[in-house]
Amino acid sequence: MMADVQLFTQYPFQIGQKVHIIDGPRKGDWEVIAVDDKKVGLRCPVTGFEASWARFCYFVKEKGMEWPERTKAE
Repeated sequence: MMADVQLFTQYPFQIGQKVHIIDGPRKGDWEVIAVDDKKVGLRCPVTGFEASWARFCYFVKEKGMEWPERTKAE
């Protein structure tokens, strides 16, 4: 039976990449600081907060944009 199927793959993170997560609890700007088979380490460029999370991101598109994003108040 034919069906519309969405296919996902883990993004091949590389240390030093600057990423912007569009939505969800981890949304915002991050720099990749560590990568292994199961986890990715990220650092917030504004606060310096660092986290290590199970690999969870999937690539949507690449685009030139200001990073980190500035808030409207700035």
